[in-house]
Amino acid sequence: MALTRLSRKGIIRQLARGLYDYPIDHPSFGRIPPSADAVAKALAKRDASRLQPTGAYAANILGLSEQVPTRIVFLTDGPSRRVKFGQQEIVLKRTTPRNMATAGRKSGTIIQALRHIGQRNVNDRALAILKRQITKQDRTQLLKDLRYAPGWVTDILRQLAA
Repeated sequence: MALTRLSRKGIIRQLARGLYDYPIDHPSFGRIPPSADAVAKALAKRDASRLQPTGAYAANILGLSEQVPTRIVFLTDGPSRRVKFGQQEIVLKRTTPRNMATAGRKSGTIIQALRHIGQRNVNDRALAILKRQITKQDRTQLLKDLRYAPGWVTDILRQLAA
């Protein structure tokens, strides 16, 4: 009841069942919705599950696409669900352990972004963008995670790690 009262007063807002935040009011823009990452991480923490960004969101995180998706998809080992807040929607899709093996690592995000872009659309520009973001530790992790990537992605990951 305490959360309900605070929500009615506008002190907090309910984003999903059992998930609340303190709303931020901007002088020009009004009430600002929470970031998708923050909501997804809160859901993962609450459900004790892991998340892996996928699709257009993974490509956007890495700078391979300037498209900002309104429907953000995460792979998870927890329950599947949809959470809509503001104009955005977060979709958590339950997936296989193989897809979750690289969750939380840059190599996993790279694999998912490359799968979204497709083999035909990976060019020198995309490889240059990815190479700039990879540290020495990421290179060794990429080589360890080759076994979790599709065949055509492993060739690209080897190029990035070289």
